[in-house]
Amino acid sequence: MKRKVFWGFITLVIGFAIYQVYIFTLSENDNIKPIYLVPDDAVFIVDTERPIDTWDEISSSEIWAHLQTNQQINKLSEGLNSLDDTFKAKKEIFDFIGERNLVISVHVYSPKKYGLLYIADLQKFSKLIFLKRAISNLAGEGYRVTKRVYKEHEIIELYNKETRETLHLSFIKNQVIASYTHTLVEKSIDQYLNPVIGRDVNFVEIKEKTDNDGFFNIYLQHKYLKDYLSCFTNSASLEFLNSNKQAFFYTGLDISIVEGVIVQATGYTNVDSNSQTYLKVLQNSGVGKRSVAKIAPKNTSLYLSFAFDDFKTFNSNLEKLQQENPADFKMYSDQLTMIEDKLDINVSEHIYSWIGNEIALVHFNTELSKNKKDIAAIIKADDIDDAKENLHLILSKIKENTPLKYKQIDYRGYPINFFDLKGFFKMLAGNVFSKMDKPYFTIIDDFVVFSTSPNTIKEIINNHLIGYTLENSESFDDFNYNFEKKSSVFAYVNTPNSYKDLLSLVDNKTRTQLQKDKPYITCFSQVGLQLIAENDLFKSNISFVYEHPEEIEIHLKKEEELKKKLLEELTPYKDSINTQSSENFFNLAPIHPSDLSAKSYQEFYENGKLKFEVDLNDGLKDGSYKSYYQNGNIKVKGHYKKDKQSGTWKAYNEQNGDVIFKKQF
Repeated sequence: MKRKVFWGFITLVIGFAIYQVYIFTLSENDNIKPIYLVPDDAVFIVDTERPIDTWDEISSSEIWAHLQTNQQINKLSEGLNSLDDTFKAKKEIFDFIGERNLVISVHVYSPKKYGLLYIADLQKFSKLIFLKRAISNLAGEGYRVTKRVYKEHEIIELYNKETRETLHLSFIKNQVIASYTHTLVEKSIDQYLNPVIGRDVNFVEIKEKTDNDGFFNIYLQHKYLKDYLSCFTNSASLEFLNSNKQAFFYTGLDISIVEGVIVQATGYTNVDSNSQTYLKVLQNSGVGKRSVAKIAPKNTSLYLSFAFDDFKTFNSNLEKLQQENPADFKMYSDQLTMIEDKLDINVSEHIYSWIGNEIALVHFNTELSKNKKDIAAIIKADDIDDAKENLHLILSKIKENTPLKYKQIDYRGYPINFFDLKGFFKMLAGNVFSKMDKPYFTIIDDFVVFSTSPNTIKEIINNHLIGYTLENSESFDDFNYNFEKKSSVFAYVNTPNSYKDLLSLVDNKTRTQLQKDKPYITCFSQVGLQLIAENDLFKSNISFVYEHPEEIEIHLKKEEELKKKLLEELTPYKDSINTQSSENFFNLAPIHPSDLSAKSYQEFYENGKLKFEVDLNDGLKDGSYKSYYQNGNIKVKGHYKKDKQSGTWKAYNEQNGDVIFKKQF
């Protein structure tokens, strides 16, 4: 009897072994790709073939350690940390299973709310019933386990008694799907019956082109990006995404970390061939070398570059885009004809002929301007002598053929010109530059610099003269090394420099949150985006550098001191009030009016009281000058003639108003 039992047991073991061999080697694969289970409204899709190792590397990095000190980020990562603890607690099971493909997708399921869906490929292990039971019991005693059925698929519900959250699990063929948002699991089951993204030819194209030798891949579906960002900010500030929503399909990126501090994401983006967007124009216009960093100030907040094979090709493609909208094209044609007739010029000959292969927008915080007009449009010239000759001709034609005022001032040897030619930049480069109206301009090296504020141009001149430019920035040079020299679109953001600008663009609620999160925003001190036209796609590169906030503050102070020292060497005067002498009252600093057509100029103390006022003529001091103490009493009174002090000037006592100094000019 014992012998029969023994041989019966052996027979069962052998039979089970044969069954397992059949399952793992001989049975037909009835597998499904994880992408077929991702709901069609995914904003992001993260795909990794080694999730445990990847999470170990990321969670042990300096970047992650810093981000974990932020309460919101820490809360968002609690699920991942809990998952990490589960991995470690049940290590023997996962050692048995091994590393499996893991897909995480992000979805907006209601206004201001988003959820994550996890999909893990168990392959043939999904055939083992004991494994399903083991996974459903991973939670332990702290959970209550229930089950329900949705469209013939069992959903296991793991209710966390402490957090009162429920993790929803289901098995579909070789995949296990999980989410803390039950609707996402249900949507995933719906996708199994009718997959959308996995069959989208645009997604398939990007997935096939994207490398997978980094930490993980991430895919962005552009049409849902605005909905996702609206979870964090006012949707009114995201209107600029509307055109991208129509133009872009997907972006696929391979994520890696370079030297421990540079996060680099490289891949591809596809564009709707029928989209009527500026990016489509750039895609059809080739690539050009970026060179505006030669004169962009070192403290630049934003450098946005549009480059192409040549301007003739770009302009031809721009006109084709405008022709798609008859009303816009008629407006463009009428404006072009009006300018040519009024000034007796040929735009193609006198403007387009000298433009090179890059047009850029540069934004920075000026020392001279108190307003928000510190944006410059910079054009690289093919032949700067040709540009000077033709621009001089246009200026003379304006003076000759229109009642518009023609003004020119000289600043440190650089003529700054002004002409009131409405719509010039919109005609030149489309709606992207439409707000660059009635510009001032000067010429620096091989570049023509335009701005609606002359003070912005003065600041660029100052920085150029002292060599305080992006090209001479060691940190920018190191960062720029991660990008190709030629591109279609290149955007560079210096986060610490642009932080104040960011605050000015958002509502009060968002501003308060951003102020709290400053160390977690500015720690990514340099951010770059590059798009390179490649056949029907854009080759994409998004990279950013991590620096500890304390190191950033030290660096900013050093830069401020360096710039101040360089400017002191450039400027022949100092505005000193330490001693009582006539020079301290009558040796006045130059002014920098933002409107050269204004009849007067004023500056104010921080308390809002008037500091001084002076009459102007074509941007130069000409007429009465009066300055005041902070208590409102008169300080200095005199007269200017053609920007020079003239006649008798008087300085007054702050308290009793007595004359304390006189000087004849």
